[in-house]
Amino acid sequence: MQHLSLRALLTLIALSLSACSSLLPGDPPQIQVVGLEPLPGESLEARFALALRVQNPNSRAIDYQGIAVDLQVNGQPLASGVSDQQGRIPGFAEQVIRVPVSISAFSVLRQAWGMANRQAQERLPYRLRGKLASGWLGGARFDTSGELSWPPGGPAQPAIPKSEPAPSR
Repeated sequence: MQHLSLRALLTLIALSLSACSSLLPGDPPQIQVVGLEPLPGESLEARFALALRVQNPNSRAIDYQGIAVDLQVNGQPLASGVSDQQGRIPGFAEQVIRVPVSISAFSVLRQAWGMANRQAQERLPYRLRGKLASGWLGGARFDTSGELSWPPGGPAQPAIPKSEPAPSR
């Protein structure tokens, strides 16, 4: 009898685990920086709307209830932001999400100092990390990198992002 109870318990645990694994998301979303639009700032910070193209490479929709991002340029922190916006990205579809980000005066000075100590570059490497929050499973984390390249007019013009997914670890 005890052997039968143990077998039933193990079967129940195995079924529970297989049910949970079917709830886990598939491939992570692909995120690309596609723009940076100015917003009104406050005192010693600049505010921007960071435009992100989110691609869902899965057949299941991604429902999200918020997004958090951290942007590094030239290996140094530049901007971070969060948004409580909600939405749904259907399977095998994409959507542009705008996230308000803050750039402190200290971050701008750090970037300027770093650029002054380097040769003029046509492209600036960036790394974007964050999370699309959703429900009780926590959401989908992302880590992507790419290059911001100066347009033909030079550094006085806004940078045009060129991105690629970060290598998986």
